[in-house]
Amino acid sequence: MLTHADVRLLGRDTPPGPWRPGGGAPHVWLLRIPDGGAPWPQDDLDATERARAAGFVRPLHRDRYVASHAGLRRLLGAYLAQPPGAVELTREPCPGCGEPHGRPAVAGSPMHFNLSHAGELALFAFSDTPVGADVEQVQPPSVVAEVSRMLHPTETAELDVLPEHARPAAFARCWTRKEAYLKGTGTGLAESPSATYVGAGPAPAAPPGWTLTDVDAGPGYAAAIAVAAAR
Repeated sequence: MLTHADVRLLGRDTPPGPWRPGGGAPHVWLLRIPDGGAPWPQDDLDATERARAAGFVRPLHRDRYVASHAGLRRLLGAYLAQPPGAVELTREPCPGCGEPHGRPAVAGSPMHFNLSHAGELALFAFSDTPVGADVEQVQPPSVVAEVSRMLHPTETAELDVLPEHARPAAFARCWTRKEAYLKGTGTGLAESPSATYVGAGPAPAAPPGWTLTDVDAGPGYAAAIAVAAAR
């Protein structure tokens, strides 16, 4: 597991150094976006991101979206030595249909990244190889009981043998591993959650060609990243 000592905390004035390809371990960042905090400016967002932000009905959801995407651009800009607003984001082809809705990417850059946000947290991961990231709030037992039927049969069985009070945390770590992996492959939930085994136990399983790592996101949350092996 990546502990707090391994994860960098992003603030409004916390720029990283330049990205150095081949630098080894992925860089993982967490951003906390507390309810009632000062909104992040939208100056660095592109037209699509601003339109998406304007579509949120609740100011809290809009503020969290803006903060997570502005934070992503701040990190990308610092890594790539570009103004955050000048970073050109694009999408890779979907591995299933070939349409441009696969992994997010920076045009013309070999660096891979992924973003996830839930509640008051945003999780960012950057790597030399394809990477996926997911953070989720731990759900109540009623939600776990319903959604756990969608998992790989072995994962469902692992959850069923646990006492009820232990299932929400185990389900959350399983789901974040699965989402991180599927985001890393670019497939997303076009692949059934029951198809690939990632495990609901204390240590994640490793789908061929990938490394899954849990991330300590603090009480009430689970998080994970998935990193493709170098070729």
